[in-house]
Amino acid sequence: MPLPEILRYAIAIALSTVLVWAGVSDIIHRRIPNTSVLVVLGLFVLWALVDRGQGLASSLVAAAVAFAVGYGLYVFKIVGAGDAKLFAALALFIGLAHLPMFALLTVWAGGLIAIGTLITRPRRAMLMWSLKGKGNFGRGIPYGVAIGAGGAVVLWGYLTGLLPLERIAIG
Repeated sequence: MPLPEILRYAIAIALSTVLVWAGVSDIIHRRIPNTSVLVVLGLFVLWALVDRGQGLASSLVAAAVAFAVGYGLYVFKIVGAGDAKLFAALALFIGLAHLPMFALLTVWAGGLIAIGTLITRPRRAMLMWSLKGKGNFGRGIPYGVAIGAGGAVVLWGYLTGLLPLERIAIG
């Protein structure tokens, strides 16, 4: 196995570990640590060095789009700030070609988490529904888990060859 491929796997393992950490933190504290987002950014720098900057424009545009959408969702209190930051940081790894797939996988994972919550805590769900979310029930779905799952599926899809490593030329 060539050295760049070994390095990509090492970065992917480190990234997966950081995503688990962010997800667990989101479940327990309903907060994604800024440190985890910074580590994701640092791992992307290493990833870009291993790839010699190939696809960097696509990655930066994907992150900008993800950040703009995430910020809009944050402003309307649909997602938390940590969710928006983590999604944008992971978009760097995903690139523009697979950003829609990443978003869709994240939404599906979030939906599965929501269904699981409804199944395991139906009384709470019905009370929240009847009060139209006005009660003091804590925050909603820990979307850091869903974001991490969506990002990991796409990243490991690249590495295992299940997804083509498509690059969209920018400019």
